[in-house]
Amino acid sequence: MNTSMNSFTALPPEILACIRRALDEDIGAGDVTTDSIVPADALMRGQIISKQAGIVAGMDVACGVYRTLDEQVSFEAHVPEGAQVENRQALALVSGRARALLTGERTALNFLGRISGIASLTRQFVEAVAGTQAVILDTRKTAPGLRALDKLAVRRGGGQNHRAGLYDMILIKDNHIDFAGSLAEAVRRARRARRASGALEIEVETRTLEDVASALEQGVERILLDNMSPEMMRQAVAINAGRAKLEASGNVTLANVRQVAETGVDFISIGALTHSVKVLDVSFLYLQ
Repeated sequence: MNTSMNSFTALPPEILACIRRALDEDIGAGDVTTDSIVPADALMRGQIISKQAGIVAGMDVACGVYRTLDEQVSFEAHVPEGAQVENRQALALVSGRARALLTGERTALNFLGRISGIASLTRQFVEAVAGTQAVILDTRKTAPGLRALDKLAVRRGGGQNHRAGLYDMILIKDNHIDFAGSLAEAVRRARRARRASGALEIEVETRTLEDVASALEQGVERILLDNMSPEMMRQAVAINAGRAKLEASGNVTLANVRQVAETGVDFISIGALTHSVKVLDVSFLYLQ
């Protein structure tokens, strides 16, 4: 499958900003090595290949790196976004001015490898809970400055995004509750502020079944079950009786995620999707 990438400018502004920051960080005052060796009008082509099996994601972002440097660069994807690829498989053919290809190489591969790594792990979790009602979510445990990219990668792997930041959802956690003095008081204060700021969803972190009952008494829309055992989660599901959406969080691994999903929770949030990334190894090979 050969697909010409012509839509990198359709990337969201926050993704394009990440690309520009990364290029500025790498290039600085100029690529002194490439500029001293490669004539400005020289052309070249090369192939991006995978060096291990996994899910490939972020091809449009890699294309965006090259096109930010030179809009005339041709980027032909050999595999569709989100495809399972094997070791030594060709992913894309890149051609154009040699300086753009060489200067953008590392930044493009860094993005492609990270996004693919997150997507690969996310896909494993999604497949592990297939057939249950549980949805796999990310968290805010993302690389500083790269949250938009990390959350894009989770979506490309088949997961869904939790809140984008501190501004789009009210999530009352243990420290908020302890500061307010009680779960009920923390919810009361949040509701009072919500009336002024808009109808943001309220989620409350709970540590015990008593907390779950208290959150339900407050009529919150979503309850986070923090580090609960599968048996406690099952009891929470029974207590909840479908009133609020339930989210399991804490110490979830590929080994136990199916057991967590089978308790009947609606969401499972997993920080490891983005905070413990193992990048997919990809490389750029010059073609004669």
